[in-house]
Amino acid sequence: MDNINQYIQRIQNLANRNKELNAQLQNLVGRYSLIQKQNEKYNKLLERFSDISGPVVSDFPGKKTQKKVEHLKTVSLLYISICGFEDLPRMANQSDLIDILDEIYITIDKIAEDFKLTKIKSFGDNIIYAAGLSNEYRTNPIDITMASTRMHSAILNIYQQQKTEPVWKVKMGIHTGPVLAVDPCKQYTPYSISGDNVNVVCRLGESCPPGQINMSEMTYELVKEFFNISHLGSMPVKYKGLMNMYLVNGLKDDLHIADNVFESNETFDVRYGQIQFMDIQENILDLLEKNLPSNLYYHNVKHTVDVITEVELIGWAEGLCEEEILTLKIAALFHDAGHIVDYRYHEHQGVLMARQILPRYNIPQSRIDTICRLIMATKLPPQPKDKMEEVMCDSDLDYLGRTDFIPVSNTLYRELKERQMVGSWQDWNQMQLDFIKQHQYFTKTAQNLREVNKQQQIERLRQLLNENEVKVKY
Repeated sequence: MDNINQYIQRIQNLANRNKELNAQLQNLVGRYSLIQKQNEKYNKLLERFSDISGPVVSDFPGKKTQKKVEHLKTVSLLYISICGFEDLPRMANQSDLIDILDEIYITIDKIAEDFKLTKIKSFGDNIIYAAGLSNEYRTNPIDITMASTRMHSAILNIYQQQKTEPVWKVKMGIHTGPVLAVDPCKQYTPYSISGDNVNVVCRLGESCPPGQINMSEMTYELVKEFFNISHLGSMPVKYKGLMNMYLVNGLKDDLHIADNVFESNETFDVRYGQIQFMDIQENILDLLEKNLPSNLYYHNVKHTVDVITEVELIGWAEGLCEEEILTLKIAALFHDAGHIVDYRYHEHQGVLMARQILPRYNIPQSRIDTICRLIMATKLPPQPKDKMEEVMCDSDLDYLGRTDFIPVSNTLYRELKERQMVGSWQDWNQMQLDFIKQHQYFTKTAQNLREVNKQQQIERLRQLLNENEVKVKY
């Protein structure tokens, strides 16, 4: 009996202990939840403080926050060194010379801003700019070379206006290659970059004759089609051997205006735009690939590429100039991009996207306006008002006169059917027949290439409708 009582007592003691431990556990859970909420509150406050005053050094004592480091493959760097202080003590008009120096600095910064160059650092009378930190475009080496030639021309103009001898000697070096870049946490803090190529561009600048622009072989290969360039010589680079250097003497003869080798003409703009289009096309097609709805069986990336191809083919055949064809290709790239946002009013949305994206590429507002007009010209029913709109409309509806009209039309039916915008298969074929009978190609090129096939498609649709009617009767 005593053993049983002892056993019961032990069970009661264990039960009481278990209740006590459970209470302690609940207390700990509650404290942990409270601490977690406080920690989230403090983290939000720290994030807000970081946005205002810069990055927080650490979350825990002794632990530093790691900044985001990017390995960029093709960044173009411009090194500028201003010399002449050694002659300043012997000059009588020192104050005027300092004013000229200030004007040179202001001019350099303004031109760099116009070309959207990023100032990396300024130390003493040396400055480093970069093109390609935020976007690695194919045009970055051309942009930074154009910026340097504009700076060179503007500095010469300053001396001509002041009617003084060029006391301040400006030397420039340009190099393109990979760098490690640390994205700043503050808006007013510049990028921090490192790597061998930073040292290379500094040496190119210091090796440059005063008043000249010196570039590496890497940059030379990327811009030689645009600029008049001469070989300067070579310099030794540690672990790399001899590096060839080239002097930029201005734009090529057919790419600059008559009286200024540093000022580009329309031919340059078109040739530059053709390279720029490859960047725009790559980015927009990638945007479409990732964001277009998966049930766009007709208005997909393939259709966009087809229209780009057709506007170029028809445009050349119709005698349009290079600038007009380039404008048409950009419009074709955006003409169905609005499907990302809205199916029914995709033309309007495509215009909004073009107006938002194209200014990033420094495309003139007048050309953007033309591109938007061409996008809206594809809205059904087509009513083109000039030759470019005719090319755009014919390219967009090119499939009506192709041999693959029926399978392509089937994809459009499937697309509309899923959106409950069309009825039965018979109704669709009748709609297509009515539309294609009323449709006309506007350009002679499209008429010659597609009109015969289009008439054949009309007969095929009539046959399909007749066959379906027979099936319904029987």
